[in-house]
Amino acid sequence: MIDVYVTSSGGSPNVYKILLLLEEIGFPYRLHPVDVARGEQFEPDFLKIGPNNKVPVIVDQAPTDGGQPIPVFESAAIMIYLADKAGAFLPAVEDVRARSAVIGWLVWQVANLGPYMGQMFHFKVYAPEKLPYAIERYSNEVGRLYGVMERRLSEQPWLGSDAYSIADMAAFAATSEWRRTGHDSTKFPRLLEWRDRIEARRAYVRAYAEKDYGKAEIGAASLFEETTWARLFRQNEDTIAQYQAGKA
Repeated sequence: MIDVYVTSSGGSPNVYKILLLLEEIGFPYRLHPVDVARGEQFEPDFLKIGPNNKVPVIVDQAPTDGGQPIPVFESAAIMIYLADKAGAFLPAVEDVRARSAVIGWLVWQVANLGPYMGQMFHFKVYAPEKLPYAIERYSNEVGRLYGVMERRLSEQPWLGSDAYSIADMAAFAATSEWRRTGHDSTKFPRLLEWRDRIEARRAYVRAYAEKDYGKAEIGAASLFEETTWARLFRQNEDTIAQYQAGKA
Protein backbone atom coordinates (compact mmCIF):
# COMPACT_ATOMS: atom_id res chain seq x y z
CA MET A 1 0.00 0.00 0.00
CA ILE A 2 1.18 3.51 -0.88
CA ASP A 3 0.01 6.32 1.37
CA VAL A 4 -0.22 9.59 -0.58
CA TYR A 5 -0.35 12.92 1.23
CA VAL A 6 -2.24 15.48 -0.85
CA THR A 7 -3.76 18.93 -0.54
CA SER A 8 -7.14 18.81 1.17
CA SER A 9 -8.54 21.18 -1.46
CA GLY A 10 -7.96 18.62 -4.21
CA GLY A 11 -5.30 17.62 -6.67
CA SER A 12 -2.60 20.11 -7.53
CA PRO A 13 -0.46 19.43 -10.64
CA ASN A 14 2.24 17.91 -8.45
CA VAL A 15 -0.32 15.64 -6.81
CA TYR A 16 -1.94 14.65 -10.09
CA LYS A 17 1.33 13.50 -11.62
CA ILE A 18 1.71 11.03 -8.74
CA LEU A 19 -1.88 9.82 -9.01
CA LEU A 20 -1.51 9.35 -12.76
CA LEU A 21 1.59 7.22 -12.29
CA LEU A 22 -0.03 5.16 -9.53
CA GLU A 23 -3.02 4.48 -11.77
CA GLU A 24 -0.74 3.52 -14.66
CA ILE A 25 1.26 1.01 -12.62
CA GLY A 26 -1.73 -0.24 -10.64
CA PHE A 27 -0.32 0.07 -7.14
CA PRO A 28 -3.01 0.33 -4.43
CA TYR A 29 -2.95 3.68 -2.66
CA ARG A 30 -4.90 5.74 -0.18
CA LEU A 31 -5.15 9.50 0.09
CA HIS A 32 -4.36 11.53 3.20
CA PRO A 33 -5.54 15.15 2.94
CA VAL A 34 -3.27 17.85 4.36
CA ASP A 35 -5.00 21.15 5.05
CA VAL A 36 -2.28 23.57 3.98
CA ALA A 37 -4.52 26.60 4.63
CA ARG A 38 -4.59 25.67 8.30
CA GLY A 39 -0.90 24.85 8.45
CA GLU A 40 -1.06 21.05 8.80
CA GLN A 41 2.03 20.79 6.60
CA PHE A 42 4.05 22.22 9.51
CA GLU A 43 2.92 19.71 12.12
CA PRO A 44 5.70 17.53 13.59
CA ASP A 45 4.24 14.25 12.33
CA PHE A 46 4.09 15.56 8.77
CA LEU A 47 7.57 17.06 8.90
CA LYS A 48 8.95 13.62 9.75
CA ILE A 49 7.97 12.42 6.26
CA GLY A 50 7.88 15.74 4.37
CA PRO A 51 10.73 17.94 5.64
CA ASN A 52 10.05 20.58 2.98
CA ASN A 53 6.53 21.07 4.43
CA LYS A 54 4.88 20.55 1.04
CA VAL A 55 2.81 17.88 -0.66
CA PRO A 56 2.90 15.44 -2.31
CA VAL A 57 4.65 12.99 -0.05
CA ILE A 58 4.29 9.22 -0.15
CA VAL A 59 4.97 6.49 2.37
CA ASP A 60 5.56 3.03 0.91
CA GLN A 61 4.24 0.59 3.49
CA ALA A 62 5.80 -2.41 1.75
CA PRO A 63 9.24 -1.49 0.39
CA THR A 64 11.14 -4.04 -1.65
CA ASP A 65 13.80 -4.51 1.03
CA GLY A 66 11.17 -5.79 3.45
CA GLY A 67 12.07 -3.17 6.05
CA GLN A 68 10.23 -0.31 7.68
CA PRO A 69 7.96 1.95 5.60
CA ILE A 70 9.85 4.40 3.38
CA PRO A 71 8.75 8.05 3.03
CA VAL A 72 9.62 9.85 -0.19
CA PHE A 73 9.16 13.58 -0.74
CA GLU A 74 9.46 15.79 -3.86
CA SER A 75 7.43 14.79 -6.89
CA ALA A 76 10.32 13.81 -9.18
CA ALA A 77 11.89 11.62 -6.50
CA ILE A 78 8.51 10.00 -5.87
CA MET A 79 8.02 9.25 -9.56
CA ILE A 80 11.48 7.72 -9.94
CA TYR A 81 10.96 5.63 -6.80
CA LEU A 82 7.59 4.29 -7.94
CA ALA A 83 8.68 3.68 -11.53
CA ASP A 84 11.76 1.77 -10.39
CA LYS A 85 9.68 -0.29 -7.97
CA ALA A 86 7.18 -1.14 -10.71
CA GLY A 87 9.81 -1.64 -13.41
CA ALA A 88 7.73 0.54 -15.74
CA PHE A 89 7.71 3.98 -17.36
CA LEU A 90 11.40 4.53 -16.62
CA PRO A 91 14.12 2.63 -18.51
CA ALA A 92 16.35 0.38 -16.43
CA VAL A 93 19.77 1.52 -15.25
CA GLU A 94 21.39 -0.63 -17.93
CA ASP A 95 19.62 1.36 -20.67
CA VAL A 96 21.71 4.38 -19.86
CA ARG A 97 20.79 6.54 -22.87
CA ALA A 98 17.03 6.15 -22.65
CA ARG A 99 17.02 6.45 -18.85
CA SER A 100 19.10 9.63 -18.86
CA ALA A 101 16.76 11.18 -21.45
CA VAL A 102 13.65 10.43 -19.38
CA ILE A 103 15.23 11.72 -16.17
CA GLY A 104 16.47 14.81 -18.00
CA TRP A 105 12.97 15.71 -19.17
CA LEU A 106 11.51 14.91 -15.77
CA VAL A 107 13.97 17.28 -14.11
CA TRP A 108 13.27 19.84 -16.85
CA GLN A 109 9.64 19.82 -15.78
CA VAL A 110 10.26 20.21 -12.05
CA ALA A 111 13.02 22.79 -12.52
CA ASN A 112 11.45 24.84 -15.30
CA LEU A 113 7.88 24.25 -16.46
CA GLY A 114 6.36 23.70 -13.02
CA PRO A 115 7.95 26.65 -11.20
CA TYR A 116 7.41 29.13 -14.03
CA MET A 117 3.77 28.08 -14.43
CA GLY A 118 3.33 28.51 -10.68
CA GLN A 119 4.89 31.97 -10.65
CA MET A 120 2.90 33.06 -13.68
CA PHE A 121 -0.40 32.07 -12.07
CA HIS A 122 0.63 33.59 -8.76
CA PHE A 123 1.23 37.02 -10.27
CA LYS A 124 -1.69 36.85 -12.73
CA VAL A 125 -4.32 35.39 -10.40
CA TYR A 126 -3.40 35.52 -6.72
CA ALA A 127 -1.14 38.50 -6.18
CA PRO A 128 -3.09 41.44 -4.74
CA GLU A 129 -0.95 43.82 -6.79
CA LYS A 130 -0.76 43.03 -10.50
CA LEU A 131 2.83 43.72 -11.53
CA PRO A 132 3.10 43.96 -15.34
CA TYR A 133 6.80 43.12 -15.42
CA ALA A 134 6.36 39.95 -13.33
CA ILE A 135 3.35 38.82 -15.37
CA GLU A 136 5.17 39.41 -18.66
CA ARG A 137 8.38 37.80 -17.43
CA TYR A 138 6.78 34.55 -16.33
CA SER A 139 4.25 34.41 -19.19
CA ASN A 140 7.07 34.77 -21.70
CA GLU A 141 9.05 31.99 -20.07
CA VAL A 142 6.03 29.67 -20.06
CA GLY A 143 5.62 30.38 -23.77
CA ARG A 144 9.28 29.58 -24.35
CA LEU A 145 8.92 26.31 -22.46
CA TYR A 146 5.84 25.40 -24.50
CA GLY A 147 8.02 26.00 -27.55
CA VAL A 148 10.70 23.67 -26.17
CA MET A 149 8.07 20.94 -25.78
CA GLU A 150 6.66 21.59 -29.23
CA ARG A 151 10.09 21.19 -30.83
CA ARG A 152 10.80 18.00 -28.88
CA LEU A 153 7.44 16.49 -29.83
CA SER A 154 8.08 17.30 -33.47
CA GLU A 155 11.10 14.99 -33.28
CA GLN A 156 9.47 12.05 -31.47
CA PRO A 157 6.08 11.12 -30.02
CA TRP A 158 7.07 11.31 -26.33
CA LEU A 159 9.25 13.68 -24.33
CA GLY A 160 11.80 11.28 -22.87
CA SER A 161 12.68 8.20 -24.85
CA ASP A 162 10.59 6.73 -27.66
CA ALA A 163 8.01 5.43 -25.16
CA TYR A 164 5.49 7.02 -22.80
CA SER A 165 7.21 7.66 -19.48
CA ILE A 166 7.16 9.51 -16.17
CA ALA A 167 8.54 12.54 -18.00
CA ASP A 168 5.31 12.76 -20.01
CA MET A 169 3.13 12.27 -16.94
CA ALA A 170 4.91 15.07 -15.09
CA ALA A 171 4.72 17.54 -17.97
CA PHE A 172 1.12 16.58 -18.69
CA ALA A 173 0.07 17.49 -15.15
CA ALA A 174 1.99 20.76 -15.35
CA THR A 175 0.21 21.76 -18.58
CA SER A 176 -3.27 20.91 -17.30
CA GLU A 177 -4.13 24.63 -17.11
CA TRP A 178 -2.81 25.50 -20.57
CA ARG A 179 -6.17 27.00 -21.55
CA ARG A 180 -5.81 29.64 -18.82
CA THR A 181 -2.27 30.74 -19.66
CA GLY A 182 -3.30 33.08 -22.48
CA HIS A 183 -0.93 31.60 -25.06
CA ASP A 184 -1.91 31.01 -28.68
CA SER A 185 -2.72 27.30 -28.86
CA THR A 186 -2.36 27.25 -32.66
CA LYS A 187 1.40 27.57 -32.16
CA PHE A 188 1.57 24.26 -30.28
CA PRO A 189 -0.34 21.61 -32.28
CA ARG A 190 1.98 18.75 -31.33
CA LEU A 191 1.77 19.60 -27.64
CA LEU A 192 -2.03 19.52 -27.77
CA GLU A 193 -2.07 16.26 -29.76
CA TRP A 194 0.28 14.77 -27.16
CA ARG A 195 -2.11 15.84 -24.42
CA ASP A 196 -5.02 14.23 -26.29
CA ARG A 197 -3.17 10.91 -26.43
CA ILE A 198 -2.58 10.92 -22.67
CA GLU A 199 -6.17 11.94 -21.92
CA ALA A 200 -7.31 8.91 -23.95
CA ARG A 201 -5.58 6.54 -21.53
CA ARG A 202 -7.66 4.74 -18.90
CA ALA A 203 -5.28 5.78 -16.14
CA TYR A 204 -5.99 9.45 -16.89
CA VAL A 205 -9.71 8.95 -16.33
CA ARG A 206 -9.10 7.21 -13.00
CA ALA A 207 -6.43 9.64 -11.78
CA TYR A 208 -8.40 12.75 -12.60
CA ALA A 209 -11.77 11.41 -11.46
CA GLU A 210 -13.46 13.32 -8.68
CA LYS A 211 -12.14 12.12 -5.34
CA ASP A 212 -13.21 12.65 -1.76
CA TYR A 213 -10.30 14.50 -0.21
CA GLY A 214 -12.08 14.60 3.10
CA LYS A 215 -12.04 18.35 3.69
CA ALA A 216 -13.57 21.47 2.21
CA GLU A 217 -11.85 23.21 -0.65
CA ILE A 218 -10.09 26.49 0.03
CA GLY A 219 -12.41 29.19 -1.23
CA ALA A 220 -11.29 32.47 -2.72
CA ALA A 221 -12.30 34.37 0.40
CA SER A 222 -10.44 32.13 2.83
CA LEU A 223 -7.38 32.10 0.58
CA PHE A 224 -6.97 35.82 1.04
CA GLU A 225 -7.48 35.81 4.79
CA GLU A 226 -4.33 37.11 6.43
CA THR A 227 -3.50 33.93 8.36
CA THR A 228 -4.00 31.71 5.32
CA TRP A 229 -2.03 34.03 3.07
CA ALA A 230 0.82 34.08 5.57
CA ARG A 231 0.94 30.29 5.80
CA LEU A 232 1.01 29.89 2.03
CA PHE A 233 3.05 32.83 0.79
CA ARG A 234 4.95 34.54 3.60
CA GLN A 235 7.14 31.81 5.01
CA ASN A 236 10.79 32.64 5.59
CA GLU A 237 13.74 31.29 7.55
CA ASP A 238 12.38 32.68 10.82
CA THR A 239 8.82 31.38 10.53
CA ILE A 240 9.92 27.93 9.42
CA ALA A 241 12.31 27.75 12.37
CA GLN A 242 9.37 28.51 14.69
CA TYR A 243 7.27 25.79 13.10
CA GLN A 244 10.10 23.28 13.32
CA ALA A 245 10.61 24.12 16.98
CA GLY A 246 6.87 23.72 17.61
CA LYS A 247 6.50 27.36 18.68
CA ALA A 248 4.33 28.67 15.84
